Amino acid sequence: MKQGIHIYKANLFKALAHPLRLAILDALRDGEKTVTQLQELTGGEQASMSQHLKVLRNHHFVTSRRDGTLSYYRNEDPDVYKFLDLGRQIYEQQVTRRKHELDTISQFE
Repeated sequence: MKQGIHIYKANLFKALAHPLRLAILDALRDGEKTVTQLQELTGGEQASMSQHLKVLRNHHFVTSRRDGTLSYYRNEDPDVYKFLDLGRQIYEQQVTRRKHELDTISQFE
């Protein structure tokens, strides 16, 4: 078994395994944002925002640039959106299946 790839994948999933990190990536879909803009779009607090951005930077999902006192963040790996979009698709399919199951059950009550 090639354990190295499984360890890599597990770390990749850990990096994405927080709702705020996913919200940050979604907020960056349409271009770079300042930390303040990301806070406003995601509802994240500044202290936790910095920690989550650091995780995303360490895994090369985002990169940043400085302009004076402002830091601008942008997506570094657009392929992550394929993964996030697939997650949304699976979620929607699960919701549809569950709704169908509930509809079927309610027909027999």
